[in-house]
Amino acid sequence: MSRKKAIYLLGSEHFQGIYGDEEQTRIAGLVDIVAPPQTAESIRENPSVLRDVEIILSGWGMADVDDAFIRSAPKLKAIFYAAGSVKDFAGRALDAGILVTSAYAANGIPVAEYCVANIIMGLKQFLPQTRQAHTRRIWNRAPRIPGAYRSTVGLVSLGMVGRHVLHLLRSYDVRIIVYCITMNDQRAGELGVRNGSLQEVFAVSDVVSIHTALTPETVGMITGKHIAAMKEGATLINTSRGAVIREPEMVEVLRRRPDLTAVLDVTDPEPPAQDSPLYQLENVFLTPHIAGSTGPECGRMGSYAVKELENYLAGKPPIHGVTREMLRTMA
Repeated sequence: MSRKKAIYLLGSEHFQGIYGDEEQTRIAGLVDIVAPPQTAESIRENPSVLRDVEIILSGWGMADVDDAFIRSAPKLKAIFYAAGSVKDFAGRALDAGILVTSAYAANGIPVAEYCVANIIMGLKQFLPQTRQAHTRRIWNRAPRIPGAYRSTVGLVSLGMVGRHVLHLLRSYDVRIIVYCITMNDQRAGELGVRNGSLQEVFAVSDVVSIHTALTPETVGMITGKHIAAMKEGATLINTSRGAVIREPEMVEVLRRRPDLTAVLDVTDPEPPAQDSPLYQLENVFLTPHIAGSTGPECGRMGSYAVKELENYLAGKPPIHGVTREMLRTMA
């Protein structure tokens, strides 16, 4: 049986990080790579490269799958995407009957790890205590440091990342309260968590971590009222999308409540405007969207794509196949 023809198609700056030597060797043993690694720009300039391609191994920087792309790739059967969200291209591919898989589960692992690290630091009030020691040379513990024993962690939404955060938190002696539109008391009991309203999660938690996908329904769902209800010394963590929070309302509350701490890996817009008050507030800690895969972590996504390729060639169903329903809720 002849081997299937494939190409790599992603941003050149991401290729080696996602598809390292080990992944490339495994792939070479499975399919014929019929062209050098391609980018969205090279495909626009020379779409004939796609003529005989049956499989695309992709990642960040995937080309736009529009009508012209589909016409140029009449034999294309599968796109294995070694990164997270596929919202920008998967819809048209699915319409054309092309299998799309995503390594969103792999990309969710470092996000969850980032969140749990910040949750534990939040429970110890690490960031405000560090700021106090360095900028004010005050060597006193805060009057109330919750710690990680019988304190309360709030999770907003239990998607892929939220579920992994919950899994990692099971090694700590913390109480967990969850707000999720699909949660009910029975399911909460099965998970060993408390089912709460969004307002309740903010009001009772020592740390709140947001994991909500950005959809028309979730834009601005976190209001100033929610943040103002947070306990003294509480910490807010957002690694989902900046637009799920009403930023001006959050800023107003954080100005009034210097006891609160906000750890924001995402903002709206991203990055914040140069005159954004987020740069000025002492109780806001910004990171430049680093929660997801960085450095060697990107290789995990490539490994997931290779596994999907192996399953596909063996006639097995995908592990992380993308569906239309998923696209409606994918970040």
